[in-house]
Amino acid sequence: MIGGKWKALLLWQIHKAPARFGELKRLVPDISEKMLIQQLREMEADGIVHREVFPEVPPRVEYSITDFGIELDNALIPLARWGKQHAGRGAEGQRPGKANAHTPHGL
Repeated sequence: MIGGKWKALLLWQIHKAPARFGELKRLVPDISEKMLIQQLREMEADGIVHREVFPEVPPRVEYSITDFGIELDNALIPLARWGKQHAGRGAEGQRPGKANAHTPHGL
């Protein structure tokens, strides 16, 4: 449900406040328009976000987080904390004698 590079970032933005497509594009500037559309559609289909079309001219579309999305967002908070704590630590940051993900058994 949150695989890939963009869904967690989009979820984080939408959990703060409902957002329109253009706002999300500005808040996550490296995402292509095609990918943003795809990710939002998948998140809507998974019940993570709600897409509401307002009957205005021009039509206004707003994305908000669902209760299910809030549960998912809350589950991701510890992972985000862990990532911030270990940001910048790569294979070089491994302690001697510890197994490295890239070299089996610390070789």
